[in-house]
Amino acid sequence: MANPRHLRRLKQGFEAWNAWRVQHRNIMPDLADADLREANLLGANLAWPHLSRADLSRADLTMANFSGANLAWANLSEANLTLACLSGADLSGAHRSYSTRTIDSLRDYSGANLREANLSTADLSGTNLSEADLSGANLSGATLAWANLSEANLTKANLSQVSLSGTIFSVTTLTAARGLDTCNHLGPSSLDHRTLAKSGPLPLAFLRGCGLNDWEIEAAKLYQPGLTPTQINDVVYRIYGLRADPLIQFYSCFISYASKDHTFAQRLYADLQDSGVRCWFAPEDMKAGARIRDTIDQQIRLRQKLLIILSSASLASEWVEDEVEAALEEERTSPERRTVLVPIKIDLAVEETNSAWARTIRRKRHIGDFTSWEDNDTYQKALTRLLRDLSTVERQP
Repeated sequence: MANPRHLRRLKQGFEAWNAWRVQHRNIMPDLADADLREANLLGANLAWPHLSRADLSRADLTMANFSGANLAWANLSEANLTLACLSGADLSGAHRSYSTRTIDSLRDYSGANLREANLSTADLSGTNLSEADLSGANLSGATLAWANLSEANLTKANLSQVSLSGTIFSVTTLTAARGLDTCNHLGPSSLDHRTLAKSGPLPLAFLRGCGLNDWEIEAAKLYQPGLTPTQINDVVYRIYGLRADPLIQFYSCFISYASKDHTFAQRLYADLQDSGVRCWFAPEDMKAGARIRDTIDQQIRLRQKLLIILSSASLASEWVEDEVEAALEEERTSPERRTVLVPIKIDLAVEETNSAWARTIRRKRHIGDFTSWEDNDTYQKALTRLLRDLSTVERQP
């Protein structure tokens, strides 16, 4: 049970509480099982106290410091944790009462104990999760774009449908993590050799989505324990063949499309990946919004292609229009005048539209024709032509 004196001091207000904490640095406050519902604890120093099973529902915990705090089984439903610090905090068992909304504004979970926590659908973009224990945690549907997972433990975590882009996997343990093959890769992520060594075999779709090319994926097999000399030799020969063969090199690209065209985009994405093209989704309704758009603009400036799926739905999308204009601007201003925009169509809307930007594409660009994409033979022929357009090898006239 909570120490009555500690509880009374906390309820006097965070300013008096913080001053008392400074004067009594050697005291570890005991607030276990405390009833702090709807309490105003804005900016409170709650570092290292016992808050296990405390009821903090609907409390204002803005900018509160929970570094090292024991919050196991605490009720944080509907609490305001904007800019709160949970570095090193113990939130184990949080799946029983943790509200997704309390997670959305947090950015520092470094070293936190989040074993078996329910973080499903949470927006954890840009969050510091370095050294966090997320073993067995439910992260299904969460957004981890730009999150730092360095030295985090994700053993047996559920990563089904997690959105990734610029995510840092460095010395990260992904052993037996579930759903890696279903992750939504909105852009490339950082995946180092130490993660590969610690995690064991990882799904091909995950490695491709993080941005590894075919010879790098083959090289990852060398981290598997127990390989015989013959197996190592075979892998090395395959790496050489993949690395040395220029005929299979492709530009990587972002696929920009309207959400109504998801079925086609998903099929094209899978086929491009299987053919050796590293590509990422850029749907108009993606969760991470503006930050993803900044990433796409950056990738366009650096080296990538922008593959635009033209349809009646995408022609009505401001998102697609903005991306087309960004790609065309890069083409005009880049010193090498390189081609960035690769348009394809899945219906005849671009041939009939009065939209100025679409008419410009129609007049000046070859547009890949996937209008009969539901017919497999026709689709495969169009795919072959698209792969030719994405090849880094100059075609002979």
